[in-house]
Amino acid sequence: MLKCVVVGDGAVGKTCLLMSYANDAFPEEYVPTVFDHYAVNVTVSGRQHLLGLYDTAGQEDYNQLRPLSYPNTDVFLICFSVVNPASYHNVQEEWVPELKSCMPHVPYILIGTQIDLRDDPKTLARLLQMKEKPLTYEQGLKLAREIGAQCYLECSALTQKGLKTVFDEAILTIFSPKKQKRGCAACRSCCAIV
Repeated sequence: MLKCVVVGDGAVGKTCLLMSYANDAFPEEYVPTVFDHYAVNVTVSGRQHLLGLYDTAGQEDYNQLRPLSYPNTDVFLICFSVVNPASYHNVQEEWVPELKSCMPHVPYILIGTQIDLRDDPKTLARLLQMKEKPLTYEQGLKLAREIGAQCYLECSALTQKGLKTVFDEAILTIFSPKKQKRGCAACRSCCAIV
């Protein structure tokens, strides 16, 4: 089984990302995660793979426990919400240092989540009150380059836009040479994944 571990701040949509993909349906209610995992059969490039999806808690209370789920990981998905600027900054401040410390040779992909909220009036009003605005695709791409991510992808667990591509790229990243830097297949064809 291939192992894909999802990390990022709490409430950025990690659990919804995994549940929406694994169950082909958006979860009805929010359930904070400590640790959870799913297994899905996936066909990528004509080959069948069993992909283990591991959800982790982003809250600081779990900093000591979270790395226990890291051994034997093949790829990490570092998630931030495009409508939560603090989660974007924590990618570089917390998540990349943690992964480099615990699992320095495992590749990672940067994922911008909750793209359906970029145009949501309530979300925009909340951000405006904090003198913030949604993060752009270009900002995500820039951060991915800065942190050495394999590539940057965006998705919505609610609408499932970009969702399949996230996990297809995770599998392709696992099978790419570890030392060789590669962009995601979609990025190499010069189109933005959203």
